[in-house]
Order: sequence, then C-alpha cells, then structure tokens
Amino acid sequence: MNPLKKGYIRAYLSIPLYMIPAILAAGAGLYFYNRSSGTPVLIFAVIYSLTVILAYLVSRRKMADEIMRFATGYGTIQKEMLKGFQLPYAVLDDSGRFFWMNRAFSKFTGEDPSYKKPISTIFPDLSRETLEKTSDLPLTVRISQDDMIFDAVLSRIDFKPEKDCEPVTINGTLISVMLFDETAHEKLKAAFEDQRLVTGLIYIDNYDESIDSLEDDVKKSLIRAIIDRKIAKYFRPADAIIRKTDNDKYFLIFQQKYLPKLEENKFSLLDDVRTTKVGNDREVTLSIGIGKGARTYSQSAEYSRAAMDLALGRGGSQAVIKSRNHVYYYGVRGKEVEKTTRVKARVKAQALREMMETKDSIIVMGHQITDVDALGAAVGVYCAARELGKKCQIVLNTITSSLRPLVDKFTPEEGYPDDMFIKSERAVELVSEGTLVMVVDTNRPSYTECPQLLEKSASIVVFDHHRQGSERIENTILSYIEPYASSACELIAETLQYFSDRMQLAPQEADCIYAGILIDTNNFMTKTGVRTFEAAAYLKRSGADVTRVRKLLREDMATYKARAEVVRHAEVYRGAFALSVCKTDEVESPTIVGAQASNELLNIVGIKASFVETVYNGKIYVSARSIDEIDVQLIMERLGGGGHLNVAGAQISDASADEVKQRIKDILDAMIQEGEIKL
Repeated sequence: MNPLKKGYIRAYLSIPLYMIPAILAAGAGLYFYNRSSGTPVLIFAVIYSLTVILAYLVSRRKMADEIMRFATGYGTIQKEMLKGFQLPYAVLDDSGRFFWMNRAFSKFTGEDPSYKKPISTIFPDLSRETLEKTSDLPLTVRISQDDMIFDAVLSRIDFKPEKDCEPVTINGTLISVMLFDETAHEKLKAAFEDQRLVTGLIYIDNYDESIDSLEDDVKKSLIRAIIDRKIAKYFRPADAIIRKTDNDKYFLIFQQKYLPKLEENKFSLLDDVRTTKVGNDREVTLSIGIGKGARTYSQSAEYSRAAMDLALGRGGSQAVIKSRNHVYYYGVRGKEVEKTTRVKARVKAQALREMMETKDSIIVMGHQITDVDALGAAVGVYCAARELGKKCQIVLNTITSSLRPLVDKFTPEEGYPDDMFIKSERAVELVSEGTLVMVVDTNRPSYTECPQLLEKSASIVVFDHHRQGSERIENTILSYIEPYASSACELIAETLQYFSDRMQLAPQEADCIYAGILIDTNNFMTKTGVRTFEAAAYLKRSGADVTRVRKLLREDMATYKARAEVVRHAEVYRGAFALSVCKTDEVESPTIVGAQASNELLNIVGIKASFVETVYNGKIYVSARSIDEIDVQLIMERLGGGGHLNVAGAQISDASADEVKQRIKDILDAMIQEGEIKL
C-alpha cells in the first residue's frame, strides 16, 4: 500500500501542484496586458511549474519509501514494547481463544505464545459467560491460583479494518486481558488486619450472689484467684494484656489474628468458669464483650462496650463480638441468671417516675398483635401515670379474642377515659416534645405497634424481658431489659411496688397484669423464679383473683379445636422436633393459638422442641418452645427472630409456610452437625 495515494500527507504535498494553474494564469494575464512587465513573470511561472512537477515526480517514490521505513520501524518498536511489557497482556478473539500474548503473559502462564486454546483452560474463572459481560464496561475479575491473587482486567475492542488495508483473519471484536498481581498487596492487607487492635471486656455476671455470699474470707480469696488464673490462662495463647479494673470487671487487648481461634472453641472459658466450685452454691458465670474491625482505638472500645451491653441484655453467660456491621453470639446455651437483689428494680422505678414527672403525657405500646403480657404491662404503666396525674394512652391496633375480655374491663362506666386505647394513626398525631413514648414486651423497633413513634419522639423508655439482638431501639433515655424475668408484667409489677408508697391498683388492673404473668409462664410452669412468685403475690394483695382471671382467659370452641388440629397434624422430625402449621380459618387470634399449640406439643413424650407456623396478615409467625435441652433462641435467631432459651419466635414475610418449615429443618440439621444441638 502506497502511503501517498491518500490522506493528509498526499494533500499537503499536492499544494504546490494546485498552485501551478493559478501562477501560470497570472503570468499569462500580465503578459497580454503589458508584455515588457509580464514576460519575466511568465517565464518565472513556467520555470516554477516545471521545477515543481519534476521535483514531485523525482522525490515521490523516495518520500514514500522513507515514510514506509519510518512506519515499519515505528511498528516494530511498538510491537517490541508490547512484547516486552512487564504486565502480562493478551488478546482473545470473541470466543475466548488466545489470539496473541506478550512474553510476560507467556512466562506467567507457562504457555507458548502460539497457544490458541480458550483462556478458561488456564483460568477457569474466566469462562465464556464471564467474557460476555465485557460488552458494556471494562470488567475486573479477582482470581486466586497457585497461592497467587491477581486482578484480570477485561476490555472489549471493536475491530474494524480499513478498506485499503490488506486482508486480515479476525472479524468482529477482540478482548484484551491484562493481569495485575495483587498477591503482595493482599498479604500486606491481611497482615494489617491481623495486627489490628481488639479490645474486650469481661464481667462476672453474678459476683455478689456467687462470691460475696461466701462467709469464709479464705474461700472468697481462693475463688477470685481461681477465676483470675483461668482468665489469664485462657487468653495467654492470644498474647493478650489483661487488667483487672474492679473485683468483677476485666479489660483486655490483643491482636485480631488470635480472634478466630477463640471463636473456633466458642469461648470455652465461659463453661470453664462455670465449673469453679469452692463452697459456693451458685455457679459463676461470665459475660465477654469484644469489639473488632474499628477504625480507631476509641471506636474499638465503644464496640466492646456495646457488645457487653448486648451480652448483659441477653441474660449474661455469653460472649458477644461486635464489628461495624455484624454481631456474633457465643455460649448462649445456659439459662438466664436470676438476680436475687431488687435494688435495680427500685432504681429503675425511681428513674421512670422522674421522667414521667417531666412530661405532659405518656404513650405506651407493645409489639404487633398485642398479647396479654404486652397489654398487662401497658395497663401497669397507665396506673403509674395516673398516680402522677399524667395522661396515658395505650396503642392497640388489633383487639384479638384473647384480649377482648380484658379490654372490656376498661370502659368509661368503670371510670376510664374513652381514649385510653388508640390506634397508631392517632398516636402519631398526638406525639410531641412533651410526650414520653414507652415500649413494653419488645426491644425491636420493627416489632412495635407503631415504629413511627420511635422516629418522632426523643424520649423513649423500654421495659422488656426478651434477649436483645442486633436490632434494638436506639437513643433510649431509660432501658430496663432483664431476660431472667418471666414476663414484662413481672417487671412492671416490681416497678409499681417502688413507684409510689400510695400506689393502688383496681381489681381489674391487677387481674390484667396477673394474666400477663400467667400466660407467659404457661401457668407458672416455664421461666418461673422466686421474683415471679413475689410479683404474683403483690398482685394478689392488690386485688387480683385467680378464678376471675381464669374466666377471662377462657377460649371458645373454635380456638380449642384449632389448637387440637395443630397438634394432630404435627410432623416429628429426627424423632425430637415437632413441626406444624396453624390454619387461620375461623380463628380470630391465630398467633395465640400457634403459641398455645407449641406449648401443647411439648407434652408429647420424646419431643424436645416444637415449632408452630401461623400464616397471618401476609406474614408467617413462628412460635418455638422447648423444655430444657434445646435452646430455641439460637434456632430462631438464625431464622431472623429471637427470644429466650425455652420460648422464642420469629416473623417472616418473604417465604411460604413450606419454605419456612424447610428452613427450620435445615437449621436443625446444621446445628446438629456443628454440635450446637445434641440428640
């Protein structure tokens, strides 16, 4: 191909030729106008034209050869530069086969430059489906191979040969592949992550009950020394620095690379400390809070503090690891430790009184589909507000058949205001800066009757007996969460005793709170402690009547039959787990029926845990129950819910009943395989 046949160079060299006609015409015109003056000009024009034409004809070939030699040399240099390019570089055809590769790519892969097979034969991650994704934007694929990590940058090149070019064998598109070795960078990054500072807190949950109760000072010193030694021995392989900040509190720091080993043995220190016996009647339990992945040391300390709050809020005797986006729980197999001291209840009661006194009104709400426990706790808060002369309203969107007999007791004829119970829409209209929003029987914002109230109010109080999870109500001015308690009504009953010396409960109010305790303890058979009976005794003294409460909690025939159907159609899985579905037809309160049926299934010999699903209002409510061997809270947390050791649940909106049942089976299988559940 002659480079002077077309293009910019040919046009540039042709300019003198284009000027010849003009110069000759000018010379001829001047000659005919004035021969004496025009003759020299015409002669010059003829000589110029002949010279330009002769020079163009003589030098054209030499100039074309010179340009070809330059282009050839430039192309050779460019080709050698690509071949010697230190980054591995290759070109593929549109099917993913090698078309060309430089020496670095050949050396890296160990293949000859003439290798023509698909790139997937060397790098399986670069399949044809992956290559097809390069049509829109350059694509970066992370590849790990032979202990090396590198990024493959893929770009699609549209190849359109010029018409005058020599024929080529490639049509359509080409794909360029450039490899960037990230091995050193990733190793450095991993080393940096391993050396991150991890802070932790260790608290003895029941120090007063387990250690200070010992009368012998020698035994007290001995058990403290044993605990100190066990903690130091456990964290010694992690090269941790441990400092005792109080009799029952420790602070520790270590590098993050040791954390996976602690997680692998699931913080066996928790079980080890439990076996410490030096004449103490109660077993000693620890709570561990660890913060990891923080950007600063102060943030790591904040994470560990938040982790400890979660551990204590879930009943203690466990380890919690908190990072920026995740929370992990370990060692939650044991029961919550019941506190014998009631100092905390008195302090919380006084704090609640002070907050109520500074507010104009109180709005109290429980969880969605309010049950008897949530209603009883809300009524208790209403009584406390009435004692201070404050207006209190209860958010109640749905009155189920189990609640109706109780709600009907609070009528204007009995001396209660018409707006004692309000809907969520009205509550949102009433909330203001002078309103205290109180949440009972739940600590998850998405579970409350009206989550919008939490967004509009800056004064939020939470009273609950469920273990805390990763989702919790933020920015509370007072939080009283005690997982050892049987019910929210138990916490409220204790609080009312210290709220005011003049506190008086009407019989229907005492009945409602007592009914909440009765339902959540399954007639005092589940999660019942000394303080549960003390709270019940206080309510009995305040006018609660057992016979009257029993009549209020009676159910209709349809509900009884529905519960029997759930038990009749239950599936026994692995010989120890009962799974069933509660039909919502002809039942006004299907979730209550599901919970009751779950309790009934535990009366069957061999059943260690029961799970009943209820499809209601577009969601699936799962009620999980166990007696003592299975921690259903762990199972429900994997399903997205939570609860207690023996009583837990979950709400699911993205699956069918059969899919949820299969999820539960898969979780049970995984936990059995991991050793979390032992049959």
